[in-house]
Amino acid sequence: MSKQPILVLGARVIDGHPSPMLEARLSTALHLWHLNTTRPLVVSGRDEAGAMAAWLVGHGVPRDLIVVEPHASSTNENLEMTRALFPEAAYLTVVTNAFHAARTRVWAWHLGIPVQVVGAPTPPRSRLRNYARELAALPHSVARVAWRRIVRRMRGGQPFGLRTQD
Repeated sequence: MSKQPILVLGARVIDGHPSPMLEARLSTALHLWHLNTTRPLVVSGRDEAGAMAAWLVGHGVPRDLIVVEPHASSTNENLEMTRALFPEAAYLTVVTNAFHAARTRVWAWHLGIPVQVVGAPTPPRSRLRNYARELAALPHSVARVAWRRIVRRMRGGQPFGLRTQD
């Protein structure tokens, strides 16, 4: 099995089925997977991973090529937990909707995780709301990343929660 995983970030599930936005992500990931059917597909999201895996199996992906990561509840956790599953991968191919791609790149950069982000189409009904939301969410994430880096530097480069003894 190739160790270059395709990570599909979770999104809303409705009555146990992927929302149109999540289905766009899954369809995009499925297209990428068909280009190299040995790549594992990682579905990540606390409440979404099971429905995502079922959708992929229903569309012909063998169950043994699907890695379910059911704990992440944010983009940075999706990235961190998947990287922990595939530490030797040169990079993660991350599938999200196009409006969310920049924020995904910000978090990946901050976490030091090499990524190739692929933007799935955003359903027309959701575009205005989601692009408008990103106008606030992207600067907010940039500010959070900057703050974390400032705090880390003030702590002498130590990981969060750890302090060196004087």
